[in-house]
Amino acid sequence: MTVAAVATDASMMNPVTLFMAADWVVKGVMLGLAVASVWSWTIIIDKAFRFTALNRQADAFEDAIGSGRSLEDVAAQAGPQPTHALPRMLVIALGDWKETRLKGPMTDTQGNLLISRIDRALDSLIAREGQRIEEGLGVLSVVATASPFIGLFGTVWGIMNAFGRIAAAGNTNLTTVAPAIAEALFATAVGLAAAIPAYVAYNKFSIDAGKFTGRLESFADDLQAAVARRLGSGTPAPVTPPPSSGAAPYRRSV
Repeated sequence: MTVAAVATDASMMNPVTLFMAADWVVKGVMLGLAVASVWSWTIIIDKAFRFTALNRQADAFEDAIGSGRSLEDVAAQAGPQPTHALPRMLVIALGDWKETRLKGPMTDTQGNLLISRIDRALDSLIAREGQRIEEGLGVLSVVATASPFIGLFGTVWGIMNAFGRIAAAGNTNLTTVAPAIAEALFATAVGLAAAIPAYVAYNKFSIDAGKFTGRLESFADDLQAAVARRLGSGTPAPVTPPPSSGAAPYRRSV
C-alpha cells in the first residue's frame, strides 16, 4: 500500500476531514443534525433527572400515607401549596371535604355532588400534570423520525456531487472515488447518530409518563373512596384509607 493510499484511508475515518471536504449543502445538513442531536440530548438528560425526582418524591409521599397517619397530618406536612402532584391532590380533596362539612350535615345528593366535584378537580390536575411531564417528548419524536431522512438527503446530494467531481477528474480508481463517497455517506451516519438516542429516549420516557399518570389516577381513585367512606360514616373525624392488596398501602411501581 502506497503512502498516498494510507493517507486516503486515514482521512476517510476522520470526521473533521470528511466534514470540511463535504459540499456546502451537506455541511448544512450535518450542522442541522448536530444541533438536533444536542437539543435532544438536553431533553433526555432533563427528563431523566425529572422522572427520577418525581418518582422519589412519590415514593416518600406514599410511605407517609402508608405509615398509618391521618390524611390531614400528611397534608399538613406537605404544606398548602405542594409542588408534587400527589400531595397536591390530597390537599384539593381535603379542602373540598372540609369546605363542605363546614356547611353542616350533608344529604346523599350533596355527598354525591362533593365526590363528583373532587373527581373533576383531580382529573383536571392529572391532565395538566400529564401535559407537563410530556413536554419535550414531541421534539424527541421529530428528531427520531426526521433525522435519518435528512441525513439521507445529504448523502444523495453528496453522491451526486461526488460523481460530478469524478467525471470531471476523469479518474475512477478507488483512491479517487472512495473519499468522495465517504463524505456523502457521513451525512447518513450523522443522521443515525442523532435519531437512535432520540428514538430510544422517546419510547422510554413515554412509558414512564404513562406509568406516572396511572399512578396519579390510582391515587385519585383511592382519595375518592376515602371521601365516600367518610360520607358513609357520617363523621368528619380523620381516617386513613385501608391498605391496598400489596404489603405497602398506595405503593405502586413506576
